[in-house]
Parts: sequence; C-alpha cells; structure tokens
Amino acid sequence: MGRRQFLSLGASLGLGMMLPMQAMAASGNYDAMLLACIDPRFPKLTIDHMSSRSMIGKYSQFNIAGAAIGAVAPKFSGWQQTFWENLGASIQLHNIPAVIAINHRDCGAAKIAYGDAAVATREAETATHRDALLAVRSETVKRYPNLRVELGLMDLKGQVETFFF
Repeated sequence: MGRRQFLSLGASLGLGMMLPMQAMAASGNYDAMLLACIDPRFPKLTIDHMSSRSMIGKYSQFNIAGAAIGAVAPKFSGWQQTFWENLGASIQLHNIPAVIAINHRDCGAAKIAYGDAAVATREAETATHRDALLAVRSETVKRYPNLRVELGLMDLKGQVETFFF
C-alpha cells in the first residue's frame, strides 16, 4: 500500500469513527441532565464530581447563574422558561431519567436573588440553596413525574453535600 492510499484509508477510518459519535450526540439514551452554575471557579470541580460518578459523556448540561437559583428565583424569572424548555428538549432528545441540580457555596447569584442576609452565615446559605433546590425538585416532579431528581450543594473544594427528600 502506498503512502497516499494509507493516508486515505486512515482519513476514511477516522471519519467513519466520528460519524457514529456525532449521531449519538444528537439523540440517544443518557443518564441525566446536569443543572450547574456559570461561576468560572466550578466547571473543573463539577466535571471532577461527574467523573467520580463515572458519568462523563453520559449527561447533558444546562448552566445558568445560580443553577437552581437561576431556575426558580423571582429575580431571574425571565430565565425560567428557558430552563424548562431545555429540560424538555433533553428529555426528548436524550431520554434522560434524571436531573442532577448542583448549586455551590459562595454564590453571587444567591446574593443577587435573595440579598446578603440569605448567605450571611453557613446555616443561612445552606437553607437558601436547599430551598431553591427543593423548588426545582418540586417543579420538576410536577412537570415530569417520572424523572428522578438529585440535589447537591458543592463547596469551594468540590465536595458535594447531597440533599435527600
């Protein structure tokens, strides 16, 4: 086999391997949709968390300031329809059985939405996030009763406190 034939074969094989992946990305069966925050400190920590759960490549993702706070706080009411429409699209395209909502500590969106007092102490901050996460869970279950909802609050080191309700 000549060099040109070898390169042509390699390119064909590479393209052939990419096509199924592209087709799979548009639709298929995935494990969840992740709702996470846009804060630049957290993408790597969030990916590390999802990796520790062996979920890389198995979830869709929606990022919005405040994560659950952005999806339910009256201050961000203009964003809420976008979140619910995105969740609906992920259900339709990816056949997800679950939503994973992960808020994080030291969240600027929480301060914007609820004021400084809502995050002034660790207890107040936890309650603020827990309430927003519960509101996402409640609305998700109302709209999509068959979806499982997981709720978590990530600290600045990437550890996730899980809320069970």
